[in-house]
Amino acid sequence: MLLESEALQALLLTVKLSTIVTLILLLIGTPIAWWLARTSSALKAPIAAIVALPLVLPPTVLGFYLLLAMGPQGWVGHITAALGIGSLAFTFWGLVIASVFYTLPFMVQPLQNAFEAIGTRPMEVAATLRASPIDAFFTVAVPMALPGFMTATVMSFAHTVGEFGVVLMIGGNMAGQTRVASIQIYDYVEAMQYEQAHMLAAVMVAFSFLVLLSLHFWRPPVRKGV
Repeated sequence: MLLESEALQALLLTVKLSTIVTLILLLIGTPIAWWLARTSSALKAPIAAIVALPLVLPPTVLGFYLLLAMGPQGWVGHITAALGIGSLAFTFWGLVIASVFYTLPFMVQPLQNAFEAIGTRPMEVAATLRASPIDAFFTVAVPMALPGFMTATVMSFAHTVGEFGVVLMIGGNMAGQTRVASIQIYDYVEAMQYEQAHMLAAVMVAFSFLVLLSLHFWRPPVRKGV
């Protein structure tokens, strides 16, 4: 049995959402991870805790406060209304913002670990060769942290694909706009269309397996007896 058009539409919307969120997280998560990996500031611990908060916070709690902020009476809602954009709640871009917050630790933590594993020596050597900090970052740190970038990118994309609570709170359930695959499965189950739910869920299971398999093959071999 083939997937229905509404299921395919939900899958395409999920891929679109996950791709945009992952690209945004690469832009904002990389400098955060770099700072956390290298700073000795007293702010490191509280900022790291804020970044990791979605890992332990119920998604409905995060979604609730984001809904209040982005709604017509929220501070973000007032700003977007003044800009003529209107409320971001129950829109695709509201989903993007919520997903960025909820998936942030899946981008930052692997990158932070990769940057910390590099140490300070390679950057010091680059500095002695008169490389600017930005040049050293892109020519030394980024290539050395490439496995971390791969892990962070794949995990961020996969986590966004599997979101449910946050996207339901912020986006609701509008076909073609905010109804992603996880919401579509929920709809099928509520309507007792278990065969369609099974088909779409099987696609999600297969995707998750391929993600974990790809991470296994991308993981660099452990050096022994150094």
